[in-house]
Amino acid sequence: MTLPMTVMDEGLPTRIRIHEVGARDGLQNEATIVPTEIKAEFIHRLAAAGLTTIEATSFVHPKWVPQLADAERLFPMVRDLESVRLPVLVPNDRGLDRALALGVRQVAVFASATESFAKANLNRSLDESLAMFEPVVERARAERLHVRGYLSMCFGDPWEGPVPVDQVARIVRRLVDMGCDEVSLGDTIGVATPGHVQSLLATLIEEGVHVSKVGVHFHDTYGQALANTLAALQLGVTTVDASAGGLGGCPFAKSATGNLATEDLLWMLQGLGIDTGVDLGLLTATSVWMAEQLGRPSPSRTVSALSHKEP
Repeated sequence: MTLPMTVMDEGLPTRIRIHEVGARDGLQNEATIVPTEIKAEFIHRLAAAGLTTIEATSFVHPKWVPQLADAERLFPMVRDLESVRLPVLVPNDRGLDRALALGVRQVAVFASATESFAKANLNRSLDESLAMFEPVVERARAERLHVRGYLSMCFGDPWEGPVPVDQVARIVRRLVDMGCDEVSLGDTIGVATPGHVQSLLATLIEEGVHVSKVGVHFHDTYGQALANTLAALQLGVTTVDASAGGLGGCPFAKSATGNLATEDLLWMLQGLGIDTGVDLGLLTATSVWMAEQLGRPSPSRTVSALSHKEP
């Protein structure tokens, strides 16, 4: 298999943890329901490729995300994977109850950096949504669960435009103070650029939020996801969200492009000599297989290049 030449940069981390979101964020907006058995096999294949954090599903009400209505059936099919974290999304106390009943050990809550998206996505004001998550995080911590906080619209909002860095930093601080072990900074509509990314991270560091508590979640709407990831690595971030095959995206984005493809991320990281523990060949084969299940080619450029058969 073709691999990039490795040229190391001593200013970058030597190892990165990929937070794989393909099985949850990647599939949740699929119009056709994916069979539970296919989802379970997808997660097993991702684990076999070396991914150690695989977001499995979401315990939201089935009415809101029909694709993930099978959470109770799916999770027992994958929870015995050894040495693999399987976080799930829990929007409220009821969602946490459902997750705890199945032995989940890692959960995530989903907040917004803007008033407009909080109202559109959660039907609450920003402060009301954060107040809703407080008892969920408190209970999860009492149960000794690892808690991740997702923060949407960190760089731009379709209604409000560019989001002030200080505003985002203030909400990240609230999530950390609430008890979140880490916070994922979401570029939900894909408008971030490297300077913006570094400005936000520098502000967070000044506010006392250590980079070990920060992950980044970039969308590739304007082709900036890898550049933004590199900018984050330059400031010490070591957790990067990505989706196998580039599955998924945000319905509020202006184009069909969505999540950063895990394979595209791996190609860049391998060229920089950054260890992930993930086998690019096995992951590419998994994304080709999943694309076949969905009936369309993967949007990942790396998957397309590596799976192309010469005539």
